[in-house]
Amino acid sequence: MRPMIARAVALGLVAVAGPTLAQSPPGDASLGQSLFQDRCGMCHVIGGVGMGPDLTGVVGRKAASVPGFNYTPALSSSGLTWTRANLDRWLTDPRALVPGTAMRVKVLNEADRRNLIAYLTTLSKR
Repeated sequence: MRPMIARAVALGLVAVAGPTLAQSPPGDASLGQSLFQDRCGMCHVIGGVGMGPDLTGVVGRKAASVPGFNYTPALSSSGLTWTRANLDRWLTDPRALVPGTAMRVKVLNEADRRNLIAYLTTLSKR
């Protein structure tokens, strides 16, 4: 009987704690904007053309879909949509996620990635 009670308690704890554990804390968009300007802005722009594609409205957009930008075949055929989770994986190691991509920059710090993604989430389509 005791193992059954222990199992029920454990399942109850997982049901309560599970959603909290699965979600990472939200990032700080203002810190993300500063990081973007310092680390991403040399290639990427907001509302224009740069060495990298315009990131306005990137969250929720299909990868390699900005008209007029010359993407690598690897990214064009990746089938990715830029969800928060995919952006996190991309920023961690772009070439691990999409071998053959031109993107080389990694953001290894988890808090920096959360902050960048929080900022990118604020950039709605114009």
